Amino acid sequence: MTALRRILAVLRKEIWQLRRDRLTFGMVVMIPLIQLLLFGFAINTNLRHIPAVLVDHSQSGLSRALVQMVEATQVVTFTERTVDVDEAERLIAGAKVRAAFIIPEDLYQRAVTSPATGFATPPSTDDVTARPVAQWIVDGSDTVVAGAIRSLRAMPLAELFRKPANRSVPTFEVAFYYNPEQRTVVNIVPGLVGIILTMTMIMFTSAAIVRETERGNTEMLITTPIRPIELMVGKIIPYMVIGFIQVGIILGLGKLVFNVPMQGTLADLFVVTLLFILASLSLGLVISTVAKSQLQAMQMTVFFLLPSILLSGFMFPYEGMPVAAQRIADVLPATHFMVAIRGVVLRDAGLAELSGHLWFLAGFAILGLIVAALRFRKRLD
Repeated sequence: MTALRRILAVLRKEIWQLRRDRLTFGMVVMIPLIQLLLFGFAINTNLRHIPAVLVDHSQSGLSRALVQMVEATQVVTFTERTVDVDEAERLIAGAKVRAAFIIPEDLYQRAVTSPATGFATPPSTDDVTARPVAQWIVDGSDTVVAGAIRSLRAMPLAELFRKPANRSVPTFEVAFYYNPEQRTVVNIVPGLVGIILTMTMIMFTSAAIVRETERGNTEMLITTPIRPIELMVGKIIPYMVIGFIQVGIILGLGKLVFNVPMQGTLADLFVVTLLFILASLSLGLVISTVAKSQLQAMQMTVFFLLPSILLSGFMFPYEGMPVAAQRIADVLPATHFMVAIRGVVLRDAGLAELSGHLWFLAGFAILGLIVAALRFRKRLD
C-alpha cells in the first residue's frame, strides 16, 4: 500500500504538471487531430484540374470540340494558351503548368489519313492501330501527374472523328519530359532535401534560445552589448553550413546511387537552398522564443513538420489537394522550395522562372528574423 500511495502521488504530480503545461497538452490534442484532418481531407491521389497550357495550331471547330472533350474529363484545366511550343515548354519548366496539349494545324487530316509523324516522340507501340492526332507534353518528373495525363490516351476519340469501328482509332501521343523512364526516385530525391532541411533546421534552432535559458546563459547575455538581431544571426550561421552539407550529401548520393540528374547550375541551386535554409532557421528561432523547454520546442517542430511532409507536394501532388489544403500549403516554406529545387535540379529552370517562390522564401526569412528578435527582446525585458 505504501508503494501504491507513492505511485499515486507521482501520478497526481504529473497530471498537475500537464495541466500547467498548456502547450504540451495542446500538442497532445492537436497533433492527432491535424493528422486526421490532413489524411482524411487533404490527401487525394485522384487528380483533377491539373493546370495545363493549350497550343492550338488548328483553330478549327474540330479542335475546339476536342478541347471541350478533354476539359470535360476534369483531369486537366487549361490555365494558359499560346501558339508557341517553346513558350509552352518554358511554362512547364517554370512549374506554371504541368502539361501542354499541342493540336497540329492539320488535325483533321491526321485523323482520317495515315499515322502522323513529326511529334517529339514516335507513336506508342501499345496499340499498333493508334493514329495520334494531337500530342501531350508532360512534366514526367511527377509520376502521379504523368499517370493522370497518360490516362487521357484512352479517351473515345473515334466517335468525335466519326471513325468506323473497323478503322484505326485516333489517339493522343504523350511525351514525358525530364523523366522519360518514369522513375519515382527522380522526383523523391530533390523533394527529400526539403523535408530533411525542414526537420533539421527547425529542430536545431528551435532549441537554441531555450537551451541558453535552461543553462542560465540568458542572464549573461543581458549584461553584454549584443543586440537581439545580432544574436539571431550568430545562432543561424553554423546551421547554414550544416544545411549545405546535408544538401550535398543527399544530391550527391542521389546522383551516384540512383542516377538522379542535375540539370540546373550550382549557382541557382545555391540561391534556392540558401533562401530555404534561412526561412527554416528563422521559423526555428521564432519557435525557440515561444517554447519554454527543449521538449516543447521539439513538439512544436513536429507540429510544423507534419504539414510540410503532407501538403508541400513531397508525397502527394499539390493539384490533388482541396482548395483549403492548398491555401495552407501556400504559407509553408517547404511548398515553395519543392517547386524551386525540382525546377532547378530536374527541369533546368532559371531563377527568373522561379522568382515568385524565391521572393516568398526571402520575405518569410526576413519576417521570421524580425519577429524572433522582437520576441527575444521582450523575453529579456
